[in-house]
Amino acid sequence: MKIKDRNKTVKEILINILIAFISLFINGLGVYLTIHANIGAGPWDVLNLGLSKTLNIVYGNASISVSLIVLLIDILLKEPIGIAMIIDAFTVGKAVDFFNYLNIIPTPKTLLGGVVMMIVGLFIVGYTQMTYMYASLGCGPRDTLLVGLKRHIKRVPIGVVSIGLLCLVTFSGWLLGGQVGVGTLICAFLAGPIMQSAFDLMRFDATEIKHQNIKDSFNILKKGV
Repeated sequence: MKIKDRNKTVKEILINILIAFISLFINGLGVYLTIHANIGAGPWDVLNLGLSKTLNIVYGNASISVSLIVLLIDILLKEPIGIAMIIDAFTVGKAVDFFNYLNIIPTPKTLLGGVVMMIVGLFIVGYTQMTYMYASLGCGPRDTLLVGLKRHIKRVPIGVVSIGLLCLVTFSGWLLGGQVGVGTLICAFLAGPIMQSAFDLMRFDATEIKHQNIKDSFNILKKGV
């Protein structure tokens, strides 16, 4: 079955909701490793950690708060919203909290160990991003925000928009007390290429995906009840 023909039945939607949830939960493990590497978090995690520190709340609650704000901006930008975007907003941050609670992975004691853990985390994030997108139930709130901003700033290349957004997020998180370091640069410059390498290895073309918006998903689910 072609990707663009997915989610036409209740069974397909439910299966893909499960795929999205599992993918995003494991994605949370990848995010946890990039933070646990203790060499500086990725741009969005700098913001989440800074908010967590400032408000004295757990990482997951800070992540959910940021995700919901971004989701609201996506809606205001009139970008399509899918079920998986809602799952993303709540699952990844709480998965990080879960792995923090387990606390079974030692913190690296050297910079090299931290870099290795960071890269392993980015590979997990890259591969789970692919399976999450395969569910065809919506992109992540942050990716959607980038696309939405690009639609409204047509004369500026998307790469410039992305850099500007990440700089703003990182600076805001740093002001709130988020950890910035060499890991922040690794995430900023390697996350994209690592994700692309996962896509290439699995011969996955994200441009073939037609994400189903939440209204269409619920209409199909309602008819099946």
